[in-house]
This record gives sequence, structure tokens and C-alpha cells, in this order.
Amino acid sequence: MDGIVQGDASAHGYFIVGFDRDSAPTTVITAVTEQGEARRLIQITPGHFDIQNIDGLADDQVNPQGEALLAQIAAEVERKAVGFSSRADREDFRSGFILPLQRFRLSGHFGGQRILNGVPKRPHFGDDLAAPVGTPIRAPAAGLVAFAETGLHFEGGLTLLDHGQGLITAYLHQSKVLVKKDDVVKPGQMIGAVGMEGRATGPHLCWRMKWRDRNLNPMLLVGVRAA
Repeated sequence: MDGIVQGDASAHGYFIVGFDRDSAPTTVITAVTEQGEARRLIQITPGHFDIQNIDGLADDQVNPQGEALLAQIAAEVERKAVGFSSRADREDFRSGFILPLQRFRLSGHFGGQRILNGVPKRPHFGDDLAAPVGTPIRAPAAGLVAFAETGLHFEGGLTLLDHGQGLITAYLHQSKVLVKKDDVVKPGQMIGAVGMEGRATGPHLCWRMKWRDRNLNPMLLVGVRAA
């Protein structure tokens, strides 16, 4: 069974639940109200994940060294963690998601094993949408900007959007970040531009999603609306 995660529904009774790459094959969802509780056993379909070999990366993008660089990365990790911990009282997820790019080539799949410059690394928890530098990035749903910075070592320009109840989407490698922390964005609003900043060998948007620290495939929510 998957681990226990607790959360509150919105004022209108909406909630969202996510299962990550290595979830157990079954889990139980329990809904509790003043009138009682209901439980449902969920079967989780296993995913199929590929292996990607990526060469030509700078050495410090695969095996960073040096006191100054490691301190920079550690500080960035702390700031990003604060952004991912955002828990805005919103229910933007209920209206569904659109794609953040209108035209792209899917160059990397969620969950695939990454081998960087011949070194095995952790799975890739995003979908890579290849497109020219400067291609507009649209907010796929309304949300609160929980993080927005440029110049990060691995991510380059990075934006995090909080869509409510711990559902966060991330936009990596941007050449331009057009929003700032605590902005509220609308679906389809331009939030940045495609780039190849940070750990990248070509221009693309790495689109990621987390629900309460579980890595999800954002493509699975495109076109899905709340029941």
C-alpha cells in the first residue's frame, strides 16, 4: 500500500490525490466528513519508463565540485524547497490543464532513467518539450506563483505555480521569467520563454508536477477536469 498522506478538501468539497512513479499497485483513499467516512481501494496501473543517454553536458552539471559551487547549489535547494512547500488555499486544478507550449516536440519522457555523460543518475521527473528559444510558455491553469528565479545552476530560469492543495507545477530552463513570487496567473497567461539554461543540451521546457512532494507526470492532467 502507498504511504499515508492527509489533506483537506476545498470549501466546495474538491480535492486532488496523486501517485508517483514508484507507487505501490494498490492504495486506499479515505474521505472523512462530519457525517462519517468512505473508503475506496484504488488499483494503480504501472508505468513503463525508458532509458535516456545524454552526452555533451558540462562537467559541473553532472558532478559539481568546489566549495563555492556546492554552497550555491545547497542554497538554491533550500529556496526551491520553500517554493515546493507552498500550500495555497486554492482549487485551480478543478478546471483542468492545457499544454504550456502550443507547438513542441516531446524529447524526454517522465520517469525515464537518465545516464548523463555516461553516469547513471536519478529518474527524470518531467516531460521535456523541445521548442525554439523564446517560445512563449503559458500557464496551463490558474495558480499562485510560489517561486520565480533566474540563473539557477541546474534549472536556469525556474517558476513554480501552486494550483491548490499542494499541487505544484514547475517550468525549468527558461530564458525569460515573466512573473514574480506571489503573482496570481490566469490560464493561458504567458509566464516565461523557452531557453536552454542550466543542465540542458538544447532549447526545451522541462515541465514538472508535484503533489505534496510526490512526482507526477503533468501530461496525464492535460484536458482532465474535476468530477
